[in-house]
Amino acid sequence: MRKPVEVKRPGKLATLTATFDVFVDLPWDQRGAHLSRNLEAIGEIVDEAVRNPEHSLEDLAERISLKLLEKHAYATDGEVWATADYFLEKTTPMGRKSLEPYKLVARAIAHRGKRIEVRKSVGVEVLGMTACPCAMETIREENPAYASVKGPTITHNQRNRTSLVLEEPPGSDIEADDLIAIVEASMSSPTYEVLKRPDEGRIVQDAHARPRFVEDVVREVLSRVLQKYRDLPDDARVKVKSDSEESIHKHNAVAERTATLGELRAP
Repeated sequence: MRKPVEVKRPGKLATLTATFDVFVDLPWDQRGAHLSRNLEAIGEIVDEAVRNPEHSLEDLAERISLKLLEKHAYATDGEVWATADYFLEKTTPMGRKSLEPYKLVARAIAHRGKRIEVRKSVGVEVLGMTACPCAMETIREENPAYASVKGPTITHNQRNRTSLVLEEPPGSDIEADDLIAIVEASMSSPTYEVLKRPDEGRIVQDAHARPRFVEDVVREVLSRVLQKYRDLPDDARVKVKSDSEESIHKHNAVAERTATLGELRAP
């Protein structure tokens, strides 16, 4: 279901078109869910959020998950995924400013036990590029013209799509802009919608100076998450997925890791 949403962050108000996927579980003796109640839950919460902007997309998802349990008395779990296109002003290496597209992700799961508990997460999906380390090494080894070249040499590139979803414990406030910065810094290079020749040259040079496998991207994202969010508890979960669209192969390369911060911090 798609709905307009307004999110009020410090210093800015973002108007988003969000897509919601909602789920409830069923007892063994119930044939199906009352699906209209799912749409009512989304509509009631989102319509109110248009008049009174939410603090974050994940807070909105949390409220909908609680409303799902309110409307489905038989359900134990109410789960909400929300995604939205998002634009952020960035500056190219040569100083040109432009609005670049990203995707926001929010998730909330409300569980009914002795009391209702909610776990929520915030995430982003980012497009960038990677430069292949393997081809670069092979060219240096097999082509005498590049054997003595100091620094990066030629290689093939991939358009890389990396997602990062981080659990947001109660009392925490994670900025999506910070997650975008983490992901972009973990790729060979960010990419931009509009580039003039000087920018193109700089980006290609930067990417080849930092060749990355998809596995490298995932490791680097996780490392930067640990550095940035030292105060988050060990049981907070993080998921990173990196997908490189190969330029010289007919397949893509994908790497993924899901873990708690405690598992990643363990020696």
